Amino acid sequence: MKHLLTDKELFILDMDGTFYLEDKPIDGALEFLDVLKKRGRRFLFFTNNSSKSISDYIKKLTDMGVEADENTIYSSGSVTIDYLKKNRKGSKVYLIGTPSLREGFVEKGIILTEENPDIVVLGFDTTIDYNKIFKGCTFIREGAEFIATHPDLNCPIKDGMMPDTGSFIRMFTASTGVKPIIMGKPFSYTVEAIESATGTSRDKMVFVGDRLETDIAIGVNNGATAVLVMTGATDKDILEASVIKPTFHVPSIASLINKV
Repeated sequence: MKHLLTDKELFILDMDGTFYLEDKPIDGALEFLDVLKKRGRRFLFFTNNSSKSISDYIKKLTDMGVEADENTIYSSGSVTIDYLKKNRKGSKVYLIGTPSLREGFVEKGIILTEENPDIVVLGFDTTIDYNKIFKGCTFIREGAEFIATHPDLNCPIKDGMMPDTGSFIRMFTASTGVKPIIMGKPFSYTVEAIESATGTSRDKMVFVGDRLETDIAIGVNNGATAVLVMTGATDKDILEASVIKPTFHVPSIASLINKV
């Protein structure tokens, strides 16, 4: 395993279930970052959760003892913003998202509107209501492009699962007949955005995460190394039954300390 990582330059780390559980770093996670720094490797946190702004994640990681800034944290919301700025410059967007996500879009110069948008963007909106659903579907039906930040069906919480963006994608598509362009993991838009932001080629990237269908699939499908940790959503039975296989798997992020 070690030789698979010693020539890698950038480690893209999933957050919840991989680096921390709720508000506590997983044992060895902070030490792993220290080892990367000492050996001249870079790391980037990436989460599909678009309900929070990058500022929110900076605060959360800082409270855990991580030196984090805008250059070390990326989200599916960030990828969506980058895509809009590069490919839909000047477009008016009807954003279905939390106040935090809206703030992030406005800060980056995305034009938000409540009427006659060019694009409807669906994020992980924990403040969603029927009016937002109705307006979004109406705009899509009238011809607005449909973009979603990420495909996750559910988001893990302390006592179980809560519906995530992927579940709402299905509802919007059922109503309008339109399938969205989807950002975030496991899609190539995310890899392209990371390549652009870091100057690192995908063959020098390692995606580390706990979800086969996102964290691992993005590496496997896009020419990067994919390392599965068993501290989150995937256990041995799920791994054995899945057609998605990581480059290799380890018990936890701490297991990678001697492999980089």
